Amino acid sequence: MKEKDSEEDNHKKVRMMKAEQQYIDLFTQCEDMINGHSAEVMSRLRRQAFADFCRLGFPTRKQERYKYTDMAKLFEPDYGLNLNRLDIPVNPYEVFRCDVPNMSTALYFVVNDAFYNRALPKGHLPEGVILGSLKEMAELYPELVAKYYGKLADTSKDGIVALNTMLAQDGFFLYVPKGVVVEKPLQLVNILRADVNFMANRRVLIILEEGAQAKLLVCDHAMNSVDFLATQVIEVYAGAGSAFDLYELEETHNATVRCSNLFVQQEADSNVMLNGMTLHNGITRNTTEVTLTGRGAEISLLGMAIEDKQQRVDNNTFIDHAVPDCKSYELFKYVLDDSAVGAFAGKVLVREGAQHTSSQQTNRNLCATREAHMYTQPQLEIYADDVKCSHGATIGQLNENALFYMQQRGIPQKEARLLLMFAFVNEVIDEIRLEALKDRLHRLVEKRFRGELNKCQGCTLCKE
Repeated sequence: MKEKDSEEDNHKKVRMMKAEQQYIDLFTQCEDMINGHSAEVMSRLRRQAFADFCRLGFPTRKQERYKYTDMAKLFEPDYGLNLNRLDIPVNPYEVFRCDVPNMSTALYFVVNDAFYNRALPKGHLPEGVILGSLKEMAELYPELVAKYYGKLADTSKDGIVALNTMLAQDGFFLYVPKGVVVEKPLQLVNILRADVNFMANRRVLIILEEGAQAKLLVCDHAMNSVDFLATQVIEVYAGAGSAFDLYELEETHNATVRCSNLFVQQEADSNVMLNGMTLHNGITRNTTEVTLTGRGAEISLLGMAIEDKQQRVDNNTFIDHAVPDCKSYELFKYVLDDSAVGAFAGKVLVREGAQHTSSQQTNRNLCATREAHMYTQPQLEIYADDVKCSHGATIGQLNENALFYMQQRGIPQKEARLLLMFAFVNEVIDEIRLEALKDRLHRLVEKRFRGELNKCQGCTLCKE
């Protein structure tokens, strides 16, 4: 038995080295090209990120945070990259139509991993707000970008963050100066577009200074039916008294792999909402780390996943209460059908001296079939004695009594099932602080449960 186990371990090691070696070779051969099509501020970190990736490699399932997803396997295929920044033949403003009526957003695009700047919204942003290509803004405002870029996303701790840092050449940048309120919601659409299997590595850097406010909706879509792999690193700095909402909506297809790492740092009295919703995907791994560094900071961290077929969603969260008088509210809900697999691991750390902490963490899951699997691991680690903290998780099936009751009143079984599943996820949608988006999500979720949401809903190509 030990010999067999040893053989399996050796096979995994060989496979992992193959997955890692292709990226080591790629960077070694193309470092000058990567730097030449990016900004110097971003390129400063590449060498260290490369060294960290060589040392760390891809996370293994032996690591607690990654035990539910085989990351090396996801990166093993040979994907194409656009390191030479060739033009992608698409005008997103022509092929994409935002299907969130009445939201009136300022609409921006990232095509694969490059900010699309050939056409921009006509609406004017408030004075002092800087928004656009991360590469271009790093060239125009190098001191500002260098102050924040890569400071939260530590390449020495995570191989995928290191990989993204050594390969990313562009992305999205938002800076809101002190006291400025961006009234109009911002919308960023990430479009995956390629004729061959393709890998995109994008960065997002968001900075809100003291008292600043903004809301950002990020949507992920895929225009083509090829295999896509997208890595993403988001860094958010919320200054004292600032308010920021980030909504992420994933609506791609079954052959898409998404690996996202989101890092948030909050100062005193800041208020941040993070709401990630997966409506259609292939395999998704989301990592979220929030550090509350100032008294009175509040974080609402929410997530929703609707999965069927062979789809997978793995959410790993970490909230660090580093100082007293902070609040965190965390709610994740999954609905799993067919042979879908879900995973949630959430840890809340209350450090020594972080008195008067209030924290609530909840994970609720609904398995509609016996073949669906859910893994859940809520955790609390507390080193202060005057706190109010709770956590819990449930995994169950549809309430048979409720189904029977509804059928007795003339509701067909299929419709009754849909109503119960819709009511189950409604709690996450109702936390959204954009009414137009909330209304649209209600309709999209209903379509998803009815099996009508199998393609990107915003892309006109998908509707042909």
